[in-house]
Amino acid sequence: MADGKVNEKGITPQSENFSRWYIDAIRKADLMDYTPVRGCIVFKPDGFELWERIQSVMDGRFKETGHRNAYFPMLIPESFFQKEKEHVEGFNPELPWVTEAGSEKLEEKLALRPTSETMVGRMYSQWIQSYRDLPVLINQWANVFRWEKRTLPFLRTSEFLWQEGHTAHATEEEAREETMQMLQIYKEVVEQELAIPVWMGQKTPSERFAGAVDTYSIEAMMKDGKAVQAGTSHYLGENFARGFDIQFLDRDNQQKYVHTTSWGTSTRLIGSMIMVHGDDRGLVNPPRMAPTQLVMIPVGPGKLREKVMEKFDPLFDQLKEAGIRVRADLRDESPGWKFNEWELRGVPLRLEIGPRDVDNNQVILARRDTGEKVTVELDRVVEQVEELLVKIQEEMFQRALDFREKNSYLEIETIGDLNAHVAQMEKESKAVGWVLAGWCGEESCESKVKEETKLTSRNIPFEAPVVKKRCIACGSESKFTTWFARAY
Repeated sequence: MADGKVNEKGITPQSENFSRWYIDAIRKADLMDYTPVRGCIVFKPDGFELWERIQSVMDGRFKETGHRNAYFPMLIPESFFQKEKEHVEGFNPELPWVTEAGSEKLEEKLALRPTSETMVGRMYSQWIQSYRDLPVLINQWANVFRWEKRTLPFLRTSEFLWQEGHTAHATEEEAREETMQMLQIYKEVVEQELAIPVWMGQKTPSERFAGAVDTYSIEAMMKDGKAVQAGTSHYLGENFARGFDIQFLDRDNQQKYVHTTSWGTSTRLIGSMIMVHGDDRGLVNPPRMAPTQLVMIPVGPGKLREKVMEKFDPLFDQLKEAGIRVRADLRDESPGWKFNEWELRGVPLRLEIGPRDVDNNQVILARRDTGEKVTVELDRVVEQVEELLVKIQEEMFQRALDFREKNSYLEIETIGDLNAHVAQMEKESKAVGWVLAGWCGEESCESKVKEETKLTSRNIPFEAPVVKKRCIACGSESKFTTWFARAY
């Protein structure tokens, strides 16, 4: 390593400083840049393409289940937040306000939206009059603002991109079905497309969304053993309906309040994907998410380039026609420079072809995730690339799952054992990981774990690996089996 801190690629090794590695990796991959506004970043084309891939997959799933996209204003009157007391208390510390327009003071402060439940509630109260108007199934792709004290690109920024679904239903049963349906969609997309295993479960009362009756989440483990809340789905009950007077005339000719839901994921999925799969050589993109799935690089002396390109160009066309997201790197740089560049950017497959390969009617395919190289006959390249992309996707998910299992601790029963575990991991500079623990349901016990270990409750999994019978903090009978971890 150059100075004991960064490797030959200019990246801090994960074992040295994981957060520094993350910043180095995304900067070297040219995904983003900082701006003069604290906590706000520019999504450069490669970074925004990752979001576009996520957005495309998610949007398709939403529309398949009957949801439609709309757009609501970014500015929200202060009085709207007063209509749902718990909601405003939850977001008030993070709200940036607009107080002037030109040289005039505004009669009422306007918040830059942290989320849109209040604005949506106001509009739904005007749109919904009868049971015939229900359900309302709307999603919004937008930017939101939360004035974060500590920021990290993609994972936690003052302004970020996300989608937020807002639905209204005639009954609690329908609304709860919606809440679970969207959580399941999140799980499927994150596991199948981003190759990130998640635990699906319910948030504890102290961790639930401000104003919700129940909050559910999918939680993912990063390579440093920390957790990321990758998506949430909330059953809001009648809370916002009562605050904004969203009533409808039911079939029995009675005025009733609607039951609402909201659910969201954000660009923190980009950060999660990088932290789950990246290595000391840079990004490792899952094939289904990668903006570029295959990069083609001609090698060999320039005087023989024409001979190589006679095979190169038709092969490029064949791969593109097969639906593979392929790029050709024909820049006037050395092959080694190009190999390094595309490694940093995490492209799943690299295809090399030189004069000797042309003579032998073959190409070389190199995997980004394992570094493995295989020789493939020219007439089987498309078939082999398609098969390898599927294989890489599956193996990346399995490696992430294996890592999660290795760093999940199921045998810790008491707060003393947990403190000893944390101390030992920190002494050895290892990931503390996730701990599955019993919890009696008292907030004081949940707080005790956080205060002593900095581990917070992630969720109460629907399908826990084992059932815990005693509360880790007080030793009384457990009501819930809960994941605890340090989190971003």
